[in-house]
Amino acid sequence: MDDVNCSERHTLSQCTRELKAIQDTMDVLNGKWKISIISDLRFGKKRFSDLKREVVGIGSKMLSKELQELEINGLIRRNVISGRPVIIEYEITDYGETLNPIIDELSKWGKLHRHKILGT
Repeated sequence: MDDVNCSERHTLSQCTRELKAIQDTMDVLNGKWKISIISDLRFGKKRFSDLKREVVGIGSKMLSKELQELEINGLIRRNVISGRPVIIEYEITDYGETLNPIIDELSKWGKLHRHKILGT
């Protein structure tokens, strides 16, 4: 991976745009839980209770907040299935799927880092 060196390879405005784009990404994915929720939904539709169980450590209120923010940003879809009882499922959108390469790279780096630090 190339290092970004603003003084040699990019103009100041290019560097500023790069940094703003990275900040925009971080703003959308900010927090402890969003990437875990998105990662879990990559394996298929989930109900709230499934997500609460599978995203270890998250509380109901925080899960609800994170799901709302992910939905507002178009990364997940909330599906209401009428019946008794009403069923609500969450799934990743096509737009959310565009995060797959980023999540895959995070996973690769995490494995590499774990191996480097712990030797496992």
